[in-house]
Amino acid sequence: MTQSILKMPATALFTAEQFYDLCRANPEWKLERTSQGDLVVVAPTEGETGARNANLLIRLGVWNEQYQLGVVFDSSTGFHLPNGADRSPDIAWVKQERWLALTPQQREKFPPLAPDFVMELMSPTDSLKDAQAKMEEYLENGVRLGWLLNRRAKQVEIYRPDGVAEVLQQPKQLSGDPVLPGFHLSLDGFW
Repeated sequence: MTQSILKMPATALFTAEQFYDLCRANPEWKLERTSQGDLVVVAPTEGETGARNANLLIRLGVWNEQYQLGVVFDSSTGFHLPNGADRSPDIAWVKQERWLALTPQQREKFPPLAPDFVMELMSPTDSLKDAQAKMEEYLENGVRLGWLLNRRAKQVEIYRPDGVAEVLQQPKQLSGDPVLPGFHLSLDGFW
């Protein structure tokens, strides 16, 4: 997704509650917030990317429905990360126990946690450097598995807490084990 960053002066920084209220007051805008408090305005996804993203979300949702191990979230969900950033991964999954440990009020707003799994699907106009930085931020905040799918380069970058991104060229399948036990994402026809 193409994005614009609105730099915020120190005198105009939002609290988590104020940022949530800003998002609710402007539902037609997709907003994120960096850990420094800058606002990120994200453009809508292009058709091809949106269709592929929906397909990937369905596949994770079907697996989750079968195994009932957690909760799946789409790209409209904001997460308030431990570093103070508010981010919306294209697809996210949170282990059931962690989700249920939140209060009902926390679950109604931007959940104050990093998902266990995130997936980002790059649009043709996305910056690889920005996407990689976002994946690193997820890891630094507790994400246990991240997949960055880059259709243009026909590759997937796999992020794990060990800090070394594994790059696969045009893989046919991805395994979510052990974070997503038994989840295997077929990428036949994806590229």
